[in-house]
Amino acid sequence: MEKIQLMNVGRQHQTYREEYEEAVINVLRSGQYIGGKEVESFENEFALYHGAKYGVSCGNGTDALVLALRAFGIGKGDEVITVAFTFFATAESIAAVGATPVFVDVDEDDYCINVDLIEEKITDKTKAIVPVHFYGHSAHMDKINAIAKKHSLKVICDCAQSAGTTYKGSKQGILGDASCFSFFPTKNLGCDGDGGMVLTDDEKIAKAIRSYKVHGSGADGLATLQDEYKNKGEEFPKDMPIGMNKYYNYLIGYNSRLDALQAALLRKKLTHLDEFVEGRRNNARLYNEALKNTSYITPCEREYTEHSYYLYVLKHENSQEIMEKLKEKGVPCGTYYPVPLHMQGAFWNLGYKEGSLPVTEKLVKTTFAIPVFPELTDEERDYIIKALLECE
Repeated sequence: MEKIQLMNVGRQHQTYREEYEEAVINVLRSGQYIGGKEVESFENEFALYHGAKYGVSCGNGTDALVLALRAFGIGKGDEVITVAFTFFATAESIAAVGATPVFVDVDEDDYCINVDLIEEKITDKTKAIVPVHFYGHSAHMDKINAIAKKHSLKVICDCAQSAGTTYKGSKQGILGDASCFSFFPTKNLGCDGDGGMVLTDDEKIAKAIRSYKVHGSGADGLATLQDEYKNKGEEFPKDMPIGMNKYYNYLIGYNSRLDALQAALLRKKLTHLDEFVEGRRNNARLYNEALKNTSYITPCEREYTEHSYYLYVLKHENSQEIMEKLKEKGVPCGTYYPVPLHMQGAFWNLGYKEGSLPVTEKLVKTTFAIPVFPELTDEERDYIIKALLECE
């Protein structure tokens, strides 16, 4: 048996090598490397898959969050409610647009934002909620959307780990006013580099994001700037130079594009996404059965969602000791993420201290991930289970 990896992206490529490599070669031969039909087609196909009207691709999942926040006008002086039990980019993006992340603790069982704690954090500065569908488990969107509607807030979902997740039988259920995806190679739907996407049903938001990602230029940039003047009650300048091409810049934006090569690969991989998720779910089911009567606490799956298991995370009071033993046996494992965001140096000035988010702080010390990728072999999975039982 070869060395087991926590995530093995190479195996998927081997399985679909001809399909993937043909897609790349076709792009290389086309000479169309930026934009073009591959990018446009993938945007449309991914939006259709998740039940959204508009898909706007970009350079990565972090950019997706930044672009969405900017499109909703969130910036300096605003507050955005989110969680500290997530990858750094979730809150980093909020800070990057000049807003302040306000951290809420997570649910101890499903690791998503504790919806019962949201309203107490809302102030007159709060403009949005950014729930994270963590590890592939959906946050409770009905309750979050109800709170947002009550307080006139936007919901921008961090879906970096949840491509293929369903909520109440629908993949559209994990979407808010906008949803931001990452196509980092290890994700449920991953490209062979970096890539991201924002999904939304709001045409104006889609136009704004399309403009922001290419230096605020073109017709979408003009339309967005005109809306900004209108919303401020100001008259649009009559002497402003107007043009529809990329050399007319109306907003301070970014250079954040999904390469055509990556789009072509993602189009092929998207046709297999349900299969990939089912493979992850099957591995999770077999782990759950094998560990049922042990001291390990297996992942929660609420009745309203179908977990896509980007990560399969176990909970155990002696997690650190168990991880050391597993690694000695050749079983890769790790904590996602060992330092919660409210304890990171970048957010130290916000005033959070140890004890501020007790559930989050407990989970970073008691949880660890084991391999769940769909190409995991039966032999490898059985070996991992045997090792877990021996290390208990």
